[in-house]
Amino acid sequence: MGLSSALASAMSGLRANQAALSIVSSNVANSQTPGYVVQTPNQIEVTTGDFGSTAMTTGVSRELDAYVQNQLRIETGGAGYADQMANILKQLQNVYGTPGNDGTLETALNDFTSALQSLSTSAGSSSAQTVALGAAQALAQQLNVTTRGIQSLRSNAEQDLGNSAQTANAAMKQIADINTKLQGLSANDPSAATLMDQRDQAINTLSKYVDVRVTTDGSNQANIYTTTGIQLVGAGLASQFSFSSAGALSATSQYNIDPAKSGVGAFNITLPNGSSVDVVANNVVSSGQIAADLKLRDQTLVQAQDQIDQLAATMSSALSDKTTAGSTVSGPPAGFDIDLAGAQPGNTVNITYTDTTTNTQRQVTLVNVTDPAALPLQNATGANPMKIGVNFSGGMGAIASALNTALSGAHLTFSAAPSPATATTLRVTDDNTGLAKVNSSSSTKTISSLTSGNPQLPLFTDGGQALYTGAITASGSQMTGLAGRIAVNTQLVSDPSKLSIYSTSPVTPTGDTTRSDYLYSQLTNAVYSYSPQTGLGSASQPFTGSISNYLQQFLSVQSNAATQATQLQQGQSVVVSTLQAKFNSTSSVNLDSEMSNLIQLQNAYAANAHVMSVVQSMMNTLIQAQV
Repeated sequence: MGLSSALASAMSGLRANQAALSIVSSNVANSQTPGYVVQTPNQIEVTTGDFGSTAMTTGVSRELDAYVQNQLRIETGGAGYADQMANILKQLQNVYGTPGNDGTLETALNDFTSALQSLSTSAGSSSAQTVALGAAQALAQQLNVTTRGIQSLRSNAEQDLGNSAQTANAAMKQIADINTKLQGLSANDPSAATLMDQRDQAINTLSKYVDVRVTTDGSNQANIYTTTGIQLVGAGLASQFSFSSAGALSATSQYNIDPAKSGVGAFNITLPNGSSVDVVANNVVSSGQIAADLKLRDQTLVQAQDQIDQLAATMSSALSDKTTAGSTVSGPPAGFDIDLAGAQPGNTVNITYTDTTTNTQRQVTLVNVTDPAALPLQNATGANPMKIGVNFSGGMGAIASALNTALSGAHLTFSAAPSPATATTLRVTDDNTGLAKVNSSSSTKTISSLTSGNPQLPLFTDGGQALYTGAITASGSQMTGLAGRIAVNTQLVSDPSKLSIYSTSPVTPTGDTTRSDYLYSQLTNAVYSYSPQTGLGSASQPFTGSISNYLQQFLSVQSNAATQATQLQQGQSVVVSTLQAKFNSTSSVNLDSEMSNLIQLQNAYAANAHVMSVVQSMMNTLIQAQV
């Protein structure tokens, strides 16, 4: 090797050392910078003919584990989902309160039933009547308060969706902008490494709100999709979430795939190609904070509202509804006559029959629906009883025709009851084929008078005056949001004595406990069936039990859900922390390693400088010798 070759090698070594020192300096300076990925120099050996081999720095490499990074992003989305669910469900438990404490549904119900029990021991006592009335008002108010708490949480989720959309949009735009800046830059370019750090940070931010799948093409462009395949970011292009808030939500503010009927904020995403997609209807997101808020707003908290609405509805109907068995028709064909006179919208007829072919007992509930736009009623698969909507005021002929069509395969026959029955009597019998047997029938009607001569009492009403009858219209069921509107009948507030007096002709005897005994029994001992919309039971096997049983059951379900959400949150936190530590072990700056590298570079720099000094001395000696 000649002196010129040695000099060239030494100079290239110094340049390589300087580049490496610059990278070490950058690593040390950014050791506390969030998202900074440690860099190492890329050096290659270059053969230069007569000058031998020299070192060349071609750029930098970012030291990271791509697999761990991908897993970390997936789990970050899971953590965003789990955090939000646990946070809101914990707040929901605060709305319900601690069992046994004042200001809870359980305590309010117990206080009311205790007051009714006391009233039965002193039915004529005005003070006992006043106490019972006050306890009823406290229970209604507690249902109102609980509704406001649940709807406040839904409104918070609605507001959070708007904030999350803005943050996600900012992250997607930043990623798209960085993609544009990276076009034409080599992946080894130091400036590209800085941009990729920034892009990774933006992707990490995005992964907290939505589930992401990231691919990088040959031109170093990050393409981001949700796990359902919706593109969020492409080469220089970004999708954009749009959210139009509905403001404060009420129990009747619910999502509908038809925007004109939806009562909540519309959440859409405009794709890079310009098309718009309904995020909820198309299940665009499956993880992250946005997915959690959507589930809370449209499912979890809606079901919580359904649970207390069902409590309010069952309690109201239990005290005010009177069920009368149908009159037996000996036949053949055998069956029952059912009087529909006085039935109000939402009142029902229940029929039980046996399919003799399979020896299976079935139930049918006829619901008085006066709004034709609400028909036909929708039944879940396997629903028992099956509900059929029909207008009871449409005349027996029209009612029978509609029911014969709806139950054409049941081997039942509906008709207007012949004389001397009234024009409001419906007859149901088997079809005389022996393939079905009608076992029982009954009609349930809401008592509207405080002194009807019956122990039933319209104690709770919808808003203070309107009766709760379970009416169904095109806009939904009267039960929806009832817990927020329920109040004690204003007529009863004006005259609490009607808690005991149920007849004025003849006048209820002083000390008669018929009504108070009935009210107490209905609230404590009677067994009811509850809608599967509450999350208890199923369409084919609905949950049954007393009102107290039902209350305890759904509170227990909610408590367990909150506990499980907290456990999931804690578990997800451990997973994220573990993956973050594993990722940092490769990608973060290790100052000890950098100091070791610095010492090596100092030694290499000194060695190259010494070579240059020796070469210079030798060249000087040669020049002097020639002179």
